[in-house]
Amino acid sequence: MEERIVLAFDVGTQSSRALLVNNQGKILGKHQIKHVPPYTSAQPDWAEQRADFYYENICQAAQGLKVQLPQIWERIEAVAITTIRDTVVCVDKKGKPLRPAILWLDKRMAKGRPKISQMTRIMFKAVGMEETANVQFQKSHCNWIRQNEPKIWEGTDKYLLLSGYLIYKLTGVMADAAASLVGHIPFDHQTRSWQKKTALTHPVFDVESEKLCDVVESGEILGRISEQASQDTGVPVGLPLIASGSDKACEILGMGCITKEKAAIGLGTTATITFTMDQYIEPERFIPPYASIIKGCYNPEIEIFRGYWLISWFKKEFAEKEMRQAEELGVSAEELLNQRLREIPAGCEGLLFQPYFTPNVTMPTARGAMIGFSDQHTRIHIYRAIIEGINFALMDGMRLMEKRAGHTFKEIYVGGGGSQSDEICQITADMFGLPVVRTQTYEVSGIGCAMAAFVGIGAFNNYQQAVEAMVQKKDVFQPDMRQNKIYKRLYEEVYKKIYGRLAGLYQTLYDIYHEDADAN
Repeated sequence: MEERIVLAFDVGTQSSRALLVNNQGKILGKHQIKHVPPYTSAQPDWAEQRADFYYENICQAAQGLKVQLPQIWERIEAVAITTIRDTVVCVDKKGKPLRPAILWLDKRMAKGRPKISQMTRIMFKAVGMEETANVQFQKSHCNWIRQNEPKIWEGTDKYLLLSGYLIYKLTGVMADAAASLVGHIPFDHQTRSWQKKTALTHPVFDVESEKLCDVVESGEILGRISEQASQDTGVPVGLPLIASGSDKACEILGMGCITKEKAAIGLGTTATITFTMDQYIEPERFIPPYASIIKGCYNPEIEIFRGYWLISWFKKEFAEKEMRQAEELGVSAEELLNQRLREIPAGCEGLLFQPYFTPNVTMPTARGAMIGFSDQHTRIHIYRAIIEGINFALMDGMRLMEKRAGHTFKEIYVGGGGSQSDEICQITADMFGLPVVRTQTYEVSGIGCAMAAFVGIGAFNNYQQAVEAMVQKKDVFQPDMRQNKIYKRLYEEVYKKIYGRLAGLYQTLYDIYHEDADAN
């Protein structure tokens, strides 16, 4: 096969990367820029960042890559971009941001509930959807901005996700990929288009249609690199920018999980378990399966917000020793910590962790919890308990999705930063009782993004061909079923019951905290 090369931008919560990828799935070059800081918090629970901060970082990453590999750089045929989801930017008629971007991590809440008819409210109540609709309304940044910054909302010409804003900066076109439109926005994943005004749930995210951008299918041309973007990035003027999908949509494709028997686990800032199927089946009640990069397919998904972000939190709060040693040895602190995971037996000698530092829609008042402490437990017990706790939560998600979809998974594919660790991959295999597959790179989101570009330029006829050419199994971790037996008991007899036992206390904490906040 003749080698062809594309440039993929991958914008995460904690860094931006520019990747040169060929049509055999090899990353020929990479330049990464850390986000310092990843976000700012003007008030508790806020998470904001300058929208142009991300553009400046991808420009810097691109220019760095061009300097590293000038000969390969000249062979780029197309560009694609993938970003974090549910991160919003308000722009005026000139495309200028009116306020900082609000990140997916932000926990501010709008007040009130959606303006729906009495009949619709009765219907929602009858099927148990009323509270979900209310929570979604309150979590939607568009509603908060409308209530608290009405002049900003009035001046907003387009309400974009971060992906749409960066596409505009690169091409001058206000458009986004259908598979990128994941967030608190009025998007219909079943039709892969914006909701009609008459849709029952439209009042939950009541963004005026004129404030919404055009929708383009993955593999199609969004626009072409503008003269200004060419100066900023070093990418030749006129190269096509091909629509791909969100970071998670690209991740699942980049792992090669395009059949329903393969589960994809993303061990990134947000931990996820997802798969691809051709039926519209909700992973949880009232939560849509997201539009796949592959047209006609969906990615049902369970998210653990702040998943492997918890590793960064642990390092900062508990691992000063390992961070010092890592600096002296010229390795990462994670590498030292992961080596020590072997010291701790399965189940952490009775220490269990529930990782809901940021609650989701179905458990809006949940918090993190750790139970089972005794005097034998150390920092490393806590570290392993965090990893096991994330996996227990993902196991919850897997079982729920298997039940709703009516099938069982045969293999698990892993990607994201956590998948670099042999120890974490083996723990995951032992806990799930399934083979865990690691592909040729943990940069799976970048690989999936590149696949969309290759399909767009005709290097492959479809995504099946792209997967066959660009995804290779590198390692397979077989489960130790003796360890799995321990994990099964812990999951069934303890972990599954933790949330039910603590839910009332979580609600009380929520009430006390918010009553105090309202009083101040």
